[in-house]
Amino acid sequence: MLLSMDNEQRYFFKKEERLTGDKRIENLFIRGKSFVAYPLRIVYLEKVTQNPEVLEVLVSIPKKRIKSAVNRNRMKRLIRESFRMNKHILHNVLIGGNRHIEIAFVYVKDELSDFDSIERGMRKALNEIKKRFETGEE
Repeated sequence: MLLSMDNEQRYFFKKEERLTGDKRIENLFIRGKSFVAYPLRIVYLEKVTQNPEVLEVLVSIPKKRIKSAVNRNRMKRLIRESFRMNKHILHNVLIGGNRHIEIAFVYVKDELSDFDSIERGMRKALNEIKKRFETGEE
């Protein structure tokens, strides 16, 4: 699939979209809400900040689930790529307010997955987050 050089049609995963910092990550897992979109467990937290329309993401593959570092890194790459290609689903949620959403994607399956199953789970997860924010469940 060829993409034009127009920014509207290009997909990026910028450094600003990565969730970093031990305290922020700990806060996400303590105060965040979670659900499962197999093979991913999603933990998300909304904050009202002066930094509007920001979506920060963390990808975690537990060593308990996937022993090999090579395979863990591959799963991380697949999850990040799936998010990069589907993050537009949440774009309308972020517009229209000072919403800042932090999301953690935790891999819960005990064996490796292919890109299609990860992408199905990612789409399901992003649509669920979108639905929760639109209905006010947050």
